Parts: sequence; structure tokens; C-alpha cells
Amino acid sequence: MDRAALTALYLDEVKRQGLRASDLLGDLPGLKPFYYQGRYLSRPVFIGYRESRQLYADVENVQDALLSLPGALFGGDFAAFARAAGAYGPVAAMLASQSTRTSQATPTRLARADLYATSDGFRLLELNHGSAIGGQDNADMGRALLRHPVLAEFARTHGLTCFDTLRHQIDTVFAETGVDPRSGPVIALTGWPTWYDTIRDPYMDAIAADWQSLGVDAHACHLGELSYRGGRVWLGRRRVDVIYRMFAAGHLMESSRGAAMLTPVLDAAARGEVALCAPIDSDMFSSKAALAMISDDANRHLFTAAQQESIDRIVPWTRLVRPGPVTTPDGSRADLLDYAVARQDELILKPSTGTEGSGVIPGWKDLTAQQWRAYVGSVAEPWYVLQERVRPEPELFPGENGDLIPWKPVWGLFTSTPGYSGIYIRAVMDSDAGVINYALGASCGSCLSAGPTAG
Repeated sequence: MDRAALTALYLDEVKRQGLRASDLLGDLPGLKPFYYQGRYLSRPVFIGYRESRQLYADVENVQDALLSLPGALFGGDFAAFARAAGAYGPVAAMLASQSTRTSQATPTRLARADLYATSDGFRLLELNHGSAIGGQDNADMGRALLRHPVLAEFARTHGLTCFDTLRHQIDTVFAETGVDPRSGPVIALTGWPTWYDTIRDPYMDAIAADWQSLGVDAHACHLGELSYRGGRVWLGRRRVDVIYRMFAAGHLMESSRGAAMLTPVLDAAARGEVALCAPIDSDMFSSKAALAMISDDANRHLFTAAQQESIDRIVPWTRLVRPGPVTTPDGSRADLLDYAVARQDELILKPSTGTEGSGVIPGWKDLTAQQWRAYVGSVAEPWYVLQERVRPEPELFPGENGDLIPWKPVWGLFTSTPGYSGIYIRAVMDSDAGVINYALGASCGSCLSAGPTAG
């Protein structure tokens, strides 16, 4: 049974029983109110077993294609790949330095693929690679919703499961660092100093508590709280075994002191004094310029047949903004600027790197043709991409008055060493929104996945 059939059955049951959104949410609004502020979707989304397997396989193939780029296009020169993917200034310098410390032979498998579900299947908007990704507590939302007897019975009848993303991420930490969880290691969940104090109380401490509830000796901190002595890394009097990085490489751009704070961590990891999950270079595989590299038909021969099929299926047309000719989605050739101007309503302009939708410009929203042309013609440095517009199918969610309300969700599929690791949902009601994230007012939710024997 696929997601559409599961959704229709559940909504029919909700209607039959006359349930409102507030009935279904139960105690969910009390979950991390200091962070989510009660903005929760009134039901989980659903995905069928074959759908989730196919989608995960496609995401994994795209991930493998991205991870192959330093070797396939740049002769193994990671610093050159990073520059081409959008690294500049302190980030480029740090990554060039990092490449002399450690090898990128075994990149982390931690990632979250953000996708729209369209009438033709799922389409990838971006792949957030590394450890500094949010939404790993989505299973808490799912478990809270499952306390309602109607959803609980529906899940039991149809073999639906809420994957524990955080558990999978913790398993990945130990698998990739080689640290034995039975040794009682101390893990420092490490943020960036400039934002840490504003969110530490209570969000970061709540995240640490989530890890502790799964038997991990985890503690929240920021880079400035770590010290280095006696060939070890310390957090106060605790000897740290693993540093789990909860900040992005882009934070280096915020301060001239960024490199000075990060260098001791990288040096300690290179000496084997502490394990680092995930390496700082992992972030460059999140670059939308890297996505443009695998979308470009000129590079198609670099990928396996399976990777090519997955790229064709889920990666929308994406190109670096550079003067000159490009291959368009229909296979013809055109000047990039001329094509962008002619297809304004079907394109979105995105920075290669960045967070929370900063710098994203939808061609279809509130821009004259002259303004759009000026934007596209002026953003070659730093790196930007043009991406084909993806139109998501709305999902219906129970409202407070017995009605069904259409929302536009982003499906955030997690990958890790155990494999498929659950889905985190953010959604808005604005069907023309170019960006959907929590910082811009989205509501959040989880996904129930069907097992292989589901009815």
C-alpha cells in the first residue's frame, strides 16, 4: 500500500470518528515548547514499504555520486573540489588545511535529503550532509501522536513504524569513529560559541538529555569550553572521547577567531586524541554547486548506471550560474542568462552554501523581469545555482473544525550507516513558498513507514 492509499484510509477514519486537530495532537504541543513553539502537524505523513525502499536507494545513489566528485572530477584534490563547490575565505583555507591532516576516503553517511513529493514522484531539493542537521528528534513527535488510540490502532493494522532517527545517528557515530560504546565514552555535543548561549538553555541541554536517555554519556558545550592537555581533549573534568559537531563549516565566516577555535579540535583529531564526527569537510557535499555537478550531463559518464537512473529520477535540473551555454531540461542548448530570463517562472536561484533559506530567490514570486535578470546576472561570485522549479503535491491534514487543510511539506529523509533512518517533515500552507523551514514559520511533524509485511 502506498502513501496515498494509507493517507486516504487514515483521513476517512478521522472523519468517521469526528476528530479535530487538537484531539489528535494530544500532549505533542508540550514537546520542546521552547524550540518548536507548538507548531506541529496534526498527523504524521505515511510512506509505503516499496516507496521508502526506492526513495532511500535513490538518495543513497545520489549521495554516492556526490561523494565521488573529489576523485572523479578533481583527481582527489579535495581543496579544489571545495573551492568549486563554493568554499571561499576562511572556509576554503580551513578545508585546504584539513586535507593535509586527514583523508576523505571514508566520508560520513550522516545526511538528510530534503525532497518534495510531486505527481511524478519525489524530487530532491538539497542534500544536507554531515552531523550539523536538525530534525533527528522526529521520532519523539511520532511517538507522541501514536499515544492517540485511533492512530495507534491504524499503525498496528497497517504495520507502520516510526523510525528512531537519533538511535540510528548514535549507531553511526560509533560505527564511523570506531569507538566502542561499551567503554562508556564521553561525547561532547559541540556547538559554535556565537549562537550557543542563545539556544543552550534549554534546547541544547534537551538534545543531550535525548542522547542520555539512549544510554550515551553526552554533554552539550561549545568549542570555547573544550580544553587540551596531556594528549587529551577535556570538557571541564571530563575526558572527551568523541566530538559530535553541531555547527556548520559556514560559521567560520562569522569571526576572525573561527579558525583559531577550530584548529585545536582538528589537530587533536589528527593526532588520535579524540574522535571527530563528522569531519568538517563533510559539509561541502551539501553544496548545491555539487548537486549541479551531478546534474550536468557533461559529467554523466562519471557515474554508474544505477546512479544515473537515480539522478534522472529525483534530481531536478540544476546548473551553476556561469556565463555561456548550458544544456536545458529538454536537451537543447541555450545561453544560461537568456534561458533564465525566458523561463523565470520555472526557476529558482539558490546560493551554493548557506542555511535557513538565506539568499534564495524564486523567479515566480514578486519579481519583475528586469529584477530577475539583474539577480541572475550578478550572482556568479560567490557561487549560485539555478534550479528547476519543483511543484509539490499538497498533503491534507485534519483541521480544528473537522475540515481537511492542504499543506505543502518538505520530506527530510535521513541516511546513516544502518540505512534508511526515518523522515522529518516541515510544512507550510503557502503553495508558492520558495523555502520551507522552521526558522521561517513552518510546522513540524514525523512519518510512519510501512514494513515489508504491511497490509
